[in-house]
Amino acid sequence: MKSDALRSRSPVSWLTVTAVFMAMNIALSSFGMPVPGGHLYLNDIVICTAAILLDPLGAFAVGGIGAFLGDFFFYPAPMFVSLVTHGLQAVVISLCAHRSRAHRLSGAVVGVTLGAVIMVVGYSLGRAFLYSTPEYAILKLPFQILQAAVGAICGIVLCFPCRLASLWDRWSQSRSV
Repeated sequence: MKSDALRSRSPVSWLTVTAVFMAMNIALSSFGMPVPGGHLYLNDIVICTAAILLDPLGAFAVGGIGAFLGDFFFYPAPMFVSLVTHGLQAVVISLCAHRSRAHRLSGAVVGVTLGAVIMVVGYSLGRAFLYSTPEYAILKLPFQILQAAVGAICGIVLCFPCRLASLWDRWSQSRSV
């Protein structure tokens, strides 16, 4: 994994990039786009993108801790649900994306698909437990699915058609030499 090499050979660069992604996650979790019946939060785009690029530890920091802090600052009720759900989502995406260097795109697609399922199920169970009503969780289910799909698709598009993954690979390789 190139990100693991970056973390071990250039910890300051790894920490800086992880912190920037985490700050973006916190910022995007502070507001939502209004949609009929709820809000759409765009922090899943950052979580998916960072998880495709970073190693599992960095992905967990961006996804789990970043979402936890975003909730802590702006809406603390679901912060522990966010820590576990987005943290697990990011780790799974990272592991799948880095599983095979030859087929990184297909691994990333599998990863964001599994990550979307983890996010939807995790938040649905978390809302049912947190608010004590499964009905509330079911009511918010379409918004969770939409948020997960937008995050997954935008993360894939940013990393592969927009070539962020190849730029990341070149940059991290130059840092770890």
